Amino acid sequence: MKIDNALEKHFEELGDDHVSAAEDTPLRKDAFVLSDEEKIARIRGSVNEIMLTLGLDLEDDSLKGTPNRVAKMFVQEIFGGLNPKRRPKSSTFDNKYKYGEMLVEKNITLYSTCEHHLLPIVGKAHVAYISKGTVVGLSKMNRIVDFYAKRPQVQERLNIQIVRELQKVLGTEDVACVIDAKHLCVNSRGIRDIESSTVTAEYGGKFKDEAVRREFLDYINIDTKF
Repeated sequence: MKIDNALEKHFEELGDDHVSAAEDTPLRKDAFVLSDEEKIARIRGSVNEIMLTLGLDLEDDSLKGTPNRVAKMFVQEIFGGLNPKRRPKSSTFDNKYKYGEMLVEKNITLYSTCEHHLLPIVGKAHVAYISKGTVVGLSKMNRIVDFYAKRPQVQERLNIQIVRELQKVLGTEDVACVIDAKHLCVNSRGIRDIESSTVTAEYGGKFKDEAVRREFLDYINIDTKF
């Protein structure tokens, strides 16, 4: 019992410190053996059991559909980015305009889920790259952010995954991503600090140079209003 309590305390402390050991999302080898419909059925039963354990009346009109709604939301929406079939197709095009400066897509709305407490992460992502001959459609940058955000996440890993994907798509190391987000596991539980946000960054290639990095940060600090 003492060992169990010590382990529980240890894992709780690790979660609060946002420790992550892998760049890739930890997935079992059989992660996609079950169909989406089978996963929804299993999760529905589990949510049903959780709600019953909490003492909720599942015969109530407001609650009776909750297990199914949550199960569908988990599989098809907030954790939909776990399924590689949903990876956005990122077609590239020749940089015919010979644009040689950095391209910045800023203020990309980001909704993710903390993998330690399964509570929301809400914020903005700012992504940039310098073309080495190819460019990608602007909306694809948003879709890549959304794809990797739609899974249980650690913000540092999310930064890395976005940059690695764009590096692969564009065939260049010159990619950067900064994320500024609020974690409800901090804002609504534990310390309950509603004002704090978390800022993380990943810089590749030329963005490791201080002057290039500063130019990128200056771009994302421009107060854009329409």
